Parts: sequence; C-alpha cells; structure tokens
Amino acid sequence: MTLFLTPRFFLALVVVVVGFVVAFFLPWLLGPMYIALGLLAALTLLDALLLYAPAKGETAPVFGRRVLGDKLANGSDNDIQIYLENHYRFAIQTETIDEIPHQFQRRDVLFKASIRPGETQVIQYQLRPLKRGEYEFGALNIYAASPLALVRRRFRYDQNKMVPVYPSFLQMRQYELLAIHNRLTEVGVKRIRRVGHSMEFEQIRPYVPGDDPRSINWKATARRAGTGADDALVVNHFQDERAQQVYCLIDKGRVMRMPFDGLSLLDYAINATLVVSNIALLKHDKAGLVTFSNKPGATLAADRRPGHMLKLLEVLYRQKTQYLETDFELLYSMVRAKIKQRSLLILFTNFETLHGMQRQLPYLRRLSKDHLLLVVFFENTELREFLDVPADTTEEVYNQTIAEKFAQEKRQIVLELQRYGIYSLLTAPKDLTVNTINKYLEFKARGLI
Repeated sequence: MTLFLTPRFFLALVVVVVGFVVAFFLPWLLGPMYIALGLLAALTLLDALLLYAPAKGETAPVFGRRVLGDKLANGSDNDIQIYLENHYRFAIQTETIDEIPHQFQRRDVLFKASIRPGETQVIQYQLRPLKRGEYEFGALNIYAASPLALVRRRFRYDQNKMVPVYPSFLQMRQYELLAIHNRLTEVGVKRIRRVGHSMEFEQIRPYVPGDDPRSINWKATARRAGTGADDALVVNHFQDERAQQVYCLIDKGRVMRMPFDGLSLLDYAINATLVVSNIALLKHDKAGLVTFSNKPGATLAADRRPGHMLKLLEVLYRQKTQYLETDFELLYSMVRAKIKQRSLLILFTNFETLHGMQRQLPYLRRLSKDHLLLVVFFENTELREFLDVPADTTEEVYNQTIAEKFAQEKRQIVLELQRYGIYSLLTAPKDLTVNTINKYLEFKARGLI
C-alpha cells in the first residue's frame, strides 16, 4: 500500500461529522454538510490523482537516495546524507523516515522538508555505532504530499543495504592529517623535547639560535670559516631512528568487556591500536599486532609496506572479547616465539586490583626484560564521577570510602609496575588514544626504541 490519509484529512472529516451532528438539531445545516462532504471527497480524489499522475520525463515523481560510506567507523560520528528530488510540477511536503539498523535503537530518524518543483534537497544526520559487525539498513521511506495535503504517497528506496562497522578509521585519518601538518597538539598530543643524540645522522646545516651547542660540528665549521662564508657555525642534524618495531598487544579477556560511554574497553583498545600503528608508520617504524585471551589470538608481523594498514584493519574488525580469564603466560610464549627483535610492546589490558596485577607480574617482568614494555590500563571514570559528588549521608560516605579504596588500588598498580622498571599508563578510556601517542612519542624522543 502506498496511499495514506493525512492528519489534515481526518481533521476535515471530524469537522464534517460534527456538522452532521449539529444538523440533527438544526435541519437547515443538513444541505451544506452534504456539500462539504462531497467537496472533501472530491478534493481527496483530486489530491490522489495529482500524486499518482506521471511526472514529465521521469519514471518516479519523487526520487530519494541514501548516501553513506561502504563502511562505518566504530565509536565515531558517521555522516549520512539523504538526497530528495521533486519531479512533480508543484511543490511538495515530504516526511522522510530512514529505517536505520536496530543496533542504534533510535526511533527519531524522521525529517520534514518542503521541496519546490525540480529542486533537490539534502538532509544530513549522524550515526555513532558502538559495536563492530554488520549493520543492515532498511528502506528509505519518503511520504510526499501535494499542497492540498489530504493524502500522502509513499516512495521506498535503498532497501536492505548491509554496511560493516570497522574500527574507527575516521579517527585514524584525523590523526594522520594532523600528523602530516604537524598539528597533533590540537588534540592534546604534546611536543616533547628530544634528549641526547640517540638518533641517526641526517645532514649538516647552518647553526640557528636555539640549537643544542653540543651538536656543533667543529671540523666542518673550521673548513667553512677558512672559506670566508657567512654563518660559519654548522651543526649536525639528526633524525629519529627508523624501522623500529611497535607491537600492540590486545587483551581480549573478560576484563575488556566493561563498557564506558557505550563502547567496550576492547573497542577503545582497537581504535587506539589503529591510530597508534598509523602514527608509527608515519614515523617510519614498523607496526605489528598480537591479540590474546585464554587461547592464542590473531597475530600480524610488524611491517610498513603499502597495504599493511588495510591488513591491520581487517584483523581488528574480527576481534571479539572472551568470557574467560586471560592467560599472560600464553602471551609471553607467543611474544617469545614470534617477536625476535627488541620492540616496543604496548599492552592494552585492565587491572582492577593490585592482587590481580601481581599474579601476572612475573610474565610482565619477563616481557620487559627482552622488550620495551608499556602496560596500558584504564581508569574507572564512573567511579571518579561518583567520588567527585559531595557525600551528605552516612551511607554515601561509606560508599565513597569503598570507591576511593578501588581508585587508590589503581594508583598502587602504577607504583608497583614502576618499582620493577615497567612503564605504565593509567588513562581514562576517552583519552586512551592521545595518551598512548604521547607515550610513544616520548619513547622516540628519549631514544628508548
């Protein structure tokens, strides 16, 4: 069925019915009411004929199209556009309902528009998926009404379109563009001063104020001074050491199922891995991946050849959390078997208690002995918000005391890892990507990798 009556029709019908009721007491109104009823029927029929009349040179009087990418980015706002074209000879009023995937649980995707003859109108809205996987869009329903607006005709387009939701490649592209234009500070990435000369020599250049005096090349300076050239002082220019291996180790155990702002910790880790790996490639390092839980997961050897990011994206797309406890001994065995060169290991996991971390500490110490290990785990932001609210009752004081105990244990975990020379990062989930990039750049600046 494609023809529907509008609220205006029912309002007019109610007026006519009320008129007939009044005409029961005032018989002289009966004639005008019959005329009104006939006029309503005639206008309704005319309205339907207008909507079903063929448009000149077009197969469909109203054309609609939903425009979106071939994949959506998880945890990011994805732009969706709807194009509406009016091929009628008169202006129309439209109501557009987009049947978005059930995962979004939204019932407000309805847009009203007024479109003149021959005009095209664009409607734009955003969707933020919170889980990876396949999402199915239903039909794009367009309800068109003529200026009479007594009936509406429905048009349906773009039915049953399947779109996969991948890790946030939009976030990756954003950081990539900022890195290319040296604007990473806009999103919180710090400028870190390089320490020492643990970098590769690149070239000799003239000295400028602010250069490290220890970089002055006295032999080259003496040769320039002998020629009488201006700006006799020259310095050695160094570049970061390249082709270092950066591996992201992602815990897929039950501790990573915890959600924050709709996204699980695993999805936060996956999105951060995608961005950090891309930044590492831009810094001419090699990026690799290891996933693990109670059993071995996916692995991708560190590389920087063209197409490596696409492989990484495909592997990350298929990762899911498990319900069992993570086996860190298995992780150590995987790393020892697959990663032969000293590398930066960024371990995304979560420890809620000091005792839970201490049970895994022997394996973390073994990893840090052979590699540069950074343990990344998460601050409970909801717990922090609870602690920031003033306590007014005895029960609230008691609850906040317990909550503070859990928050303090997180800080103790950091101190315990530092005690054994293991680098750690305690971060809020929403700040994970920026803080991890800062740590990576810090390690590069200090020449640790």
